[in-house]
Amino acid sequence: MRLHELSPAAGAKKSRKRLGRGVATGQGKTAGRGTKGHNSRSGGGVKPGYEGGQMPIQRRLPKRGFTNIFKKKVAVINIRDLDRFESGTVVDEAALLKAGLIKGRYDSVKLLGKGDIDAPLTIRLKGLSAGARKKIEASGGTVE
Repeated sequence: MRLHELSPAAGAKKSRKRLGRGVATGQGKTAGRGTKGHNSRSGGGVKPGYEGGQMPIQRRLPKRGFTNIFKKKVAVINIRDLDRFESGTVVDEAALLKAGLIKGRYDSVKLLGKGDIDAPLTIRLKGLSAGARKKIEASGGTVE
């Protein structure tokens, strides 16, 4: 047997029904859509979620929660992420953005104390945890 000799099993391939091609075909005139009514029209049919007049599921289920429109978006950085900066470097939002530690727009950046730091750095950020402040000052760095 060769590749060009392969063919599907008998009855596996069925040609599609060609609708609206004359009365003699059996699917002419109304093309199997019946007479009149919403479903017989072009663009007819029920919209997604319609359940035949029964209350749809998206209306039966209760609404939950709300969206706070005043929510602040805070980027979280850990002490261990600052090991890429050389000693004496000033670390602010612009430096973190340039280093690729934060991406996109944030309302503020918060530094947390997970991990260790060796190089003394100058930190200029709005948010800073007590543990992070302690570790930075222990390494000889300053917080502004």
